[in-house]
Amino acid sequence: MSKPRLKYGQLAPEGIARMQALEHYLNVEAGLEASLLGLVRLRASLMNGCEYCVRLHTAELKKADVSADRIAQVAEWHDSEAYTNRERAALAWTEAVTDIQDGHAPDAVYARVREHFGEAETVNLTLAITTINAWNRIAISLGAYPGHGDSGHGVEA
Repeated sequence: MSKPRLKYGQLAPEGIARMQALEHYLNVEAGLEASLLGLVRLRASLMNGCEYCVRLHTAELKKADVSADRIAQVAEWHDSEAYTNRERAALAWTEAVTDIQDGHAPDAVYARVREHFGEAETVNLTLAITTINAWNRIAISLGAYPGHGDSGHGVEA
């Protein structure tokens, strides 16, 4: 495991604080279920290969009493019966937004998410997905890893 490159929480505290404020909004005010947010964050982190965030969100889901079976099946959710239709739509949207390099999120996936999420919920879900993707990219590129004194998305305590 690599050594952290920068203590970015100390170097850009205002920027990190704004990201944390967005996380607070998503967790407290956005109206999305905590377990749904956790599953979305875990799926994006798995896709991006962010070991730090995978460990963090796995632990958060366990603490929220999400079953070990549901947590373990996130990577292969397509083949699992462990998720509700709403969760499945959110996980599909997570994959579409995370894997956006082709230049769009498919209309069929958007239609599916809209079947289960209102307009504001869709925006908030998309904010949650883009935020975890940002955290993943910061952690991977600047080197935030478990066991290196980081507390929550690589921000030094």
